Amino acid sequence: MKYTFQTDSAAEGLRIDACIRRFLPELPSRAAQEAFSHRDVKLDGKRVKPDVRVHAGQCVEVFCMEQTAPLLDVVYEDADVLLVNKRAGISVEADEKGGVTLTELAARHVRQQAPDARAPKACHRLDNQTCGLLMFAKTEKAEGILERAFRDRTMDKRYICLVRGMMKPPKATCRAYLLKDAKAAHVTIHDSAVPGARPIVTAYETLEQGAVSRVEVHLITGRTHQIRAHMAALGHPLLGDDVYGDRAFNRQMKMQGKLCLCAAQLTLDTGGALPQLDGRTFRVKCPF
Repeated sequence: MKYTFQTDSAAEGLRIDACIRRFLPELPSRAAQEAFSHRDVKLDGKRVKPDVRVHAGQCVEVFCMEQTAPLLDVVYEDADVLLVNKRAGISVEADEKGGVTLTELAARHVRQQAPDARAPKACHRLDNQTCGLLMFAKTEKAEGILERAFRDRTMDKRYICLVRGMMKPPKATCRAYLLKDAKAAHVTIHDSAVPGARPIVTAYETLEQGAVSRVEVHLITGRTHQIRAHMAALGHPLLGDDVYGDRAFNRQMKMQGKLCLCAAQLTLDTGGALPQLDGRTFRVKCPF
């Protein structure tokens, strides 16, 4: 099977493997990896490796045997909500790097059943490279209820990640302050309060220890890049994180740009406002 697309200005400077993840979200990651290993990816007619950078207006061709995956992996749905398992490499909403968004796919999904349906609204966020559970509200009423529940922290969110080294102690609840630079899309972690910083609380428990450890994180507060930045500040950056992490270690492990962070579990509590969801725990299998 052949997939073809033309890059736009938003793709300027991206690695071609990242570009494929953004513009072909239906293509399973292992299929893209196999295409590169078989030299079946072309850029303007020339076979290329995954680290080649693309420019606007170029033609990308991917040849593979594997069928595409469903565009949207639905975990749960009712009249009020849509819960999906987001794959890594797709953004929840439009950003400067372009590509199909999860919000667009959610709208397509509900409108296949009802063409005039309201576009679902994401009630929280996951980074482009983070995979796992993401909740959409299908109605205005549900949107208000769920946004309040996330804001008031009545939702229990658990993540699985791979980090460099062994956590000491193996289990802890850590507090710090996070300062966000919105223009740079970057945050910094501080041990004490600084102007503009917001308090954060991150709890973790080690599941497997080693040179790379598997850790479950309980996200008690939910700030931008909180898990990635806080774990890095603790001396244990996430594997595959090229922003807050250890790039040399990522290269050594051959995990550049492959963030190992999954929103694996979500327990819901709306205080009776959406009774069909209260007390329910949803889980997805971590892909790494």
